[in-house]
Amino acid sequence: MKYSFRQLEVFLAAAHFQNITRAAESLAMSQSAASSALKELENQFDIQLFDRVGKRLQLNELGRLYRPKVEAVLAQATELEQAFSKHSEVGALKVGATLTIGNYLAVGVMAQYMNTPTQPKVSLEVANTSTIARRVKDFELDIGLIEGELQSSELEVLPWRGDQLVVFCSPSHPLAKKGTLTDEDLRDATWIMREEGSGTRQSFDRGMHGLLPNLNVLLELEHTEAIKRAVEANLGIGCLSEVVLEDAFKRGSLVPLKTPESRNFERQFYFILHKQKYRSAGIDAWIGLCRALA
Repeated sequence: MKYSFRQLEVFLAAAHFQNITRAAESLAMSQSAASSALKELENQFDIQLFDRVGKRLQLNELGRLYRPKVEAVLAQATELEQAFSKHSEVGALKVGATLTIGNYLAVGVMAQYMNTPTQPKVSLEVANTSTIARRVKDFELDIGLIEGELQSSELEVLPWRGDQLVVFCSPSHPLAKKGTLTDEDLRDATWIMREEGSGTRQSFDRGMHGLLPNLNVLLELEHTEAIKRAVEANLGIGCLSEVVLEDAFKRGSLVPLKTPESRNFERQFYFILHKQKYRSAGIDAWIGLCRALA
């Protein structure tokens, strides 16, 4: 075999950081050793994987082609090493989740996943749909859990579970005692909303088709708890996942509002994976736990 796993690790680190010094630091190597390993890999096959602009390494077309293949080889090698060491084949995972899922659902799945004899670690990054999708595309996350619809030629999108957005207000809000709201009620209300780019906002905008240009949006916030606090303070009404609002409804600090039947706030949660990423036993186990706990 002409290449070593160390050379492949250097290639992936350089592709990630676009800088050989930072790549070397991430692998606990000297800069000269990392640079030599990358040059040897290219020279052995008479190829160039990066365009070099000063100290910056820019992955070229050939490098982009081989990156997912190298990532898959190293992922399989890691699993084989764990098996040889008599460890569980379910290993560490890097998971990304959108805010609703990350804050209210993913932690329970993490507890189940890590509750094995080998106690595999899980790192969880919480961000909006567009950020999680980008990081899965760049192989920085093993799997993403998102609440927004997504179209991407690079990503595999798998359905997970259904969800429902609910319009809500404080108990003292004028709309709290009303039966079913009308479109005029929705148009006249002051709204506290999630930010553009979030899955929740995407679903809300779809459900409010025809009314969007006339809505009075007072605040756009990134965090669901901040939205709930603002609505409790009577700054306006909101629309979030029923998963987020369940406890507040039980306490009576917030109340649900019934919207017109023409307003459909149903949506789907999804798993996203890079199409060229190796599906490890850990990823399959994570997906299985998510579906079992849904």
